[in-house]
Amino acid sequence: MTDTAPILLWLRRDLRLADHPALDAAARSGRPVIPVFIRDDSVDNLGAAAKFRLGLSVAALGKELADHGSRLVLRSGPASAVLDALVDETGAGAVHWSRLYDPEAIVRDSAVKAALKARGVAAESFPGHVLFEPWTVETGQGGPYRVYSPFWRGVRGREPGEPLARPGRLPAPEAWPGGERLADWRLGAAMNRGAEVVAAHARPGEAAAADRLAEFIEEKAQDYKAKRDFPGVDATSNLSENLTYGEISPRQIWAAGQRAMEEGKAGAEHFLKELVWREFAYHLMFHTPGILTGNWRPEWDAFPWNTDEDAPEVVAWKQGRTGEPFVDAAMREMHVTGRMHNRARMIAASYLTKHLMTHWKIGRDWFADHLTDWDVAANAMGWQWVAGSGPDAAPYFRVFNPATQLEKFDPAGAYRRAWIAEGQARPPATARAYFDAVPRAWGLSPEMAYPAPVVDLAQGRARALAAFDARAK
Repeated sequence: MTDTAPILLWLRRDLRLADHPALDAAARSGRPVIPVFIRDDSVDNLGAAAKFRLGLSVAALGKELADHGSRLVLRSGPASAVLDALVDETGAGAVHWSRLYDPEAIVRDSAVKAALKARGVAAESFPGHVLFEPWTVETGQGGPYRVYSPFWRGVRGREPGEPLARPGRLPAPEAWPGGERLADWRLGAAMNRGAEVVAAHARPGEAAAADRLAEFIEEKAQDYKAKRDFPGVDATSNLSENLTYGEISPRQIWAAGQRAMEEGKAGAEHFLKELVWREFAYHLMFHTPGILTGNWRPEWDAFPWNTDEDAPEVVAWKQGRTGEPFVDAAMREMHVTGRMHNRARMIAASYLTKHLMTHWKIGRDWFADHLTDWDVAANAMGWQWVAGSGPDAAPYFRVFNPATQLEKFDPAGAYRRAWIAEGQARPPATARAYFDAVPRAWGLSPEMAYPAPVVDLAQGRARALAAFDARAK
């Protein structure tokens, strides 16, 4: 290997050019840089919406790289085998990538690094998906945090460093290796007719993410804390889908939020707290990876959850036809946009796990299949937080009443009207789009009557509390 041998840049959840340590190091070397995206099992196993949205992100980055005189090489197969073949084809002397922190990625990446080094190829991983590497944040007694509030206090004064500028023109290799066509991957196939509906609400790519952040800081940061819980108000950043695929880095968001605080924008600190809530999820996943697959609190293993995902009331929840407008509006918003307002997520999750006494894993899996901003750490922690089985969880006796929550956070009815067509003489396009997005096999139409509640709220709450009391004895 020589100092002029190309560097393979293995891209995953870091589909951007700015504030990209792995890319920055490769560009600074002066050696040719070959960006690569691999469709391996981690891609093939994604839910329908996430896989579809990933395809949009890969397409956006491919165009961005082309505009910089580079290109994105697409390959399919096990990552180690693909990278090994590319080293043979290009004579690459190094492979760079941004670290991921879920257990499957750690096992895969460790094996890739060992195999590359065994054949004399430099393999370097870099930070990039979190503000702070999980092993660098410890309690005063040592060890990981288990509660969010002290975690926030532990990191709020830390400096993650200034975001890196995007490199200039990337040096190209003398000859590009062959690649596959993104269209042939059909990443949106499982979305069926819903793809076109959801695509209208997606804003993929680095430029769109930067615009969203600037718009939020300029127009929404001041009132963020006061308005963020009202789902009928456009008061949030909507950056979750961009952050999921690394079209923007958490460090870029942190820097913008810090500037907003310095400018005196009242809601900026609370915005940063939400970013750190995501950080906390990654901290927990790294230190206690079992949170992804089982109850974080083992005493919940014997809780009498309903595990029948085809039960009529569970199907009603999935379809957004529970008869509770807040829950149904939330689920329909997800079917149409691929996202769901954060307050609505909490209400929908609480209703499933408490009023319907259904296992949080069923909700986790449904969200994994339908969210374009699906995040492995945040999804697992969020569901367990609401269910009561997770770290820093809401007390189980806190059973959110979707009716009173709707009165409090949607007093003018804007959210329910936006997403529930039944009963409206002229429902808006957003509400009608739900019927275009869901499977035809469901047999739904806006002319149908709105369903009666599948469970009495008071009875559902009492049943949940009785089960909790029995478990606690």
